[in-house]
Amino acid sequence: MPGTDRPAHHPFGARDSWFPRSRRSPQLARQLLRELLDEWPGGERFVEAGELLTSELVGNAVLHSGMPGRLIRVFFDVDDDRLRIEAHDAGERLPIPRYPTTEDTRGRGLLLVDALCLKWGYAARPDGIGKVVWCECGPWPLTAE
Repeated sequence: MPGTDRPAHHPFGARDSWFPRSRRSPQLARQLLRELLDEWPGGERFVEAGELLTSELVGNAVLHSGMPGRLIRVFFDVDDDRLRIEAHDAGERLPIPRYPTTEDTRGRGLLLVDALCLKWGYAARPDGIGKVVWCECGPWPLTAE
């Protein structure tokens, strides 16, 4: 699913930050997402799926970027219909979904991303080495109403 498919920038509904390649970065990125969604009218509709997708994309960037000392950039963009999540890292390894066996303890993250989002993809970073992996999800409460 290559390509950026990048939407127009929404200044009020956007946040970005740089994080270290650390196991703590997914948590810090989720906190940044919650701050954005708390300020966006109707943002609560994106919290459950958004936090899970953020954990997967940022966790993969931490795990697979392969460049000690490099930072990971996280970008969020929300409007009334969708939340976009981007994880930028310095790694060259492309995100390829795996189909793990029942004994595998890892490898299900991109399958989860694919199941929860409207679309996802990846592309080379336009301003440096590495790649950006992105996804977009709609407002999606996990509980039926």
